[in-house]
Amino acid sequence: MGKTEDNLMAEEEITSEQDDSMITLSVPVERGGGSIASVRITDAVRQPGSLRGLKLYDVMQSDVDSLIKLIPRVTEPALMEHEILTMDNRDFVALATGIVSFLVPS
Repeated sequence: MGKTEDNLMAEEEITSEQDDSMITLSVPVERGGGSIASVRITDAVRQPGSLRGLKLYDVMQSDVDSLIKLIPRVTEPALMEHEILTMDNRDFVALATGIVSFLVPS
């Protein structure tokens, strides 16, 4: 493979990773007269500090209470607890799946 092919493969991996981190909400979250239609899971999810006060086992098992505490720490824009509590279940599951997939070794 040439240098150009290596660069293209690296760019595809980065783009794929960015796509995995973006969650499009089926029901946008209303905030301050506007709405949030998509949320990005940030790299903070890969840092142990984001799990402070939580049990990793509970997060990996998609424990709702644990995820309600974790999601505001690792999303952009940062979703607030009351927004998470009232969001559509399908969107909550999509966020939970996205977060857990970041934590599973590849």
